[in-house]
Amino acid sequence: MIILPAIDLKGGKCVRLRQGRADDVTIYGDDPAAQARDWRSQGGQELHVVDLDGAFAGTPRHAEVIASIIEAFGGPVEVGGGIRDMNALRRVLEAGATRAIIGSAALENPAFLAAAVEEFGDGIAVGIDARNGFVQTRGWVETTTVKATELASAVAKAGVKTIIYTDTATDGMLGGPNLSQMAAICDAAPTCQITASGGVSSPYDVQNLKALGRANLRAAIVGKALYDGKTTLADMNIAAL
Repeated sequence: MIILPAIDLKGGKCVRLRQGRADDVTIYGDDPAAQARDWRSQGGQELHVVDLDGAFAGTPRHAEVIASIIEAFGGPVEVGGGIRDMNALRRVLEAGATRAIIGSAALENPAFLAAAVEEFGDGIAVGIDARNGFVQTRGWVETTTVKATELASAVAKAGVKTIIYTDTATDGMLGGPNLSQMAAICDAAPTCQITASGGVSSPYDVQNLKALGRANLRAAIVGKALYDGKTTLADMNIAAL
């Protein structure tokens, strides 16, 4: 399993939101590129970046910052947040992102997702954010009646190869991931590589994810626990071996 440290961007700064709420934000630094270099020096193999302002606005807002992060990290970087049309998608990939993460638009605009997969193939990932098993969109502001497992199955059939699943109820809470839902997502999209996000905050959590025994559970994203010093990237990497 691969551990991806996270950089969430809001107002040009590195932040973390509690359960995705824009009004419950903690600022961790004002130099995202420096943070990217730091994660790389600590053993980061890949990096997960989210443009939170873009997610709420519906269009990316941190193009220059993201380009600097990608350059500073010097390894694979996946980027999401407000990617809802081909122009936004191309800008992210042209900035050097390894994967562009399509979130709300994967549910709301299947034709866009299909076109993106046809043109960019493995460069496309889908981010599925859910609470109590139901998909949330628009920066987690809206909860739909669509089950996360149903969307996972649909995007897999559309040819998507990477799904990033975030359990929004556990995100930023340091209480561990939703293991049963993680297993269900893996089972719903067996042809996809799955990345777990939300609540992954200790080596024990990584071990529990591995214990699910799902061969397609490829990675886990860790944010707040690293920023708060609850664990280290080195320890998480060891647990992921």
